[in-house]
Amino acid sequence: MDIVDELRAFVATAQTGSFTAAADQLGVSNRLTSKYVAELEARLGVRLFQRTTRRVGLTPAGEDLLARAPALLDDLDDLLSVVAEGSRGLTGVIRISAPITFGEVYVAGMLGRFADLHPGLSIDLRLSDDHVDLASEGIDLAFRIGQSDMASIKARKLGEYQSVAVASPAYLAAHGTPMAPAALEAHACILDTNRRAATRWTFRRDGIDHVVTVQGRFRVNSARASVALAAAGLGIAYAPRFAVTEALETGALLPVLTDHQGDTGPVSAVYLEGRTMPRKIRALIDFAVEDVRGSAIL
Repeated sequence: MDIVDELRAFVATAQTGSFTAAADQLGVSNRLTSKYVAELEARLGVRLFQRTTRRVGLTPAGEDLLARAPALLDDLDDLLSVVAEGSRGLTGVIRISAPITFGEVYVAGMLGRFADLHPGLSIDLRLSDDHVDLASEGIDLAFRIGQSDMASIKARKLGEYQSVAVASPAYLAAHGTPMAPAALEAHACILDTNRRAATRWTFRRDGIDHVVTVQGRFRVNSARASVALAAAGLGIAYAPRFAVTEALETGALLPVLTDHQGDTGPVSAVYLEGRTMPRKIRALIDFAVEDVRGSAIL
């Protein structure tokens, strides 16, 4: 029997705590998983698990093996991937999730530039402002705006977004230009409910945070929609700069409170922890890091 299969069965069983869960993870039968582990124990001449009717627990020898086996398997998978892809370049499908506005404004174009370099790749981009479950949705890589609360994912920071308050020239002519964050309380503000605190806008000046509670008739779950409403003269929007760059360049919107800094947060590429990262995913992340630096999108 292949020792690699035995090690995979051992690691999956140790990480899940049962042969049944390990079998589901590996896509094989419960009986085969148990057989692989038994053969590994026979090969090594030690017991790796203490078995009960409900759960399996690691022996000291099992703990020693678990400390090194996952990294060994990851290195093996990476080696095989490099050898297999080395002669023909990157191939296969990459499934990617991204927020709608950031995906439309930046990610789609970045993926196009990446795909031009790797004609053997296919790209499956899914845009959603929900933080999709990478495992259940089969997502290889997700781009996220802001902090992630999930402990099961790892993140590579691409940069930081900065929010900016904007309004149309017509709105400012009719209602005046706010000169301090507190003045926003008297203005019609467009609320982006994708923000964790849609009605609380934070600005910083001279190292001091100024938080203002705003109100408005429009509540939308899209930065792009809030920008469109602001451009129509319906109020002041507070959006990441990447969502307003084009409108600022054309003069459709003007920045307000320019002596204050809007709130900031990370923009990251995230992926599941504990999985071997295929070379094509690592290549995409490295490309995105460099592309963001050169694009001035953030």
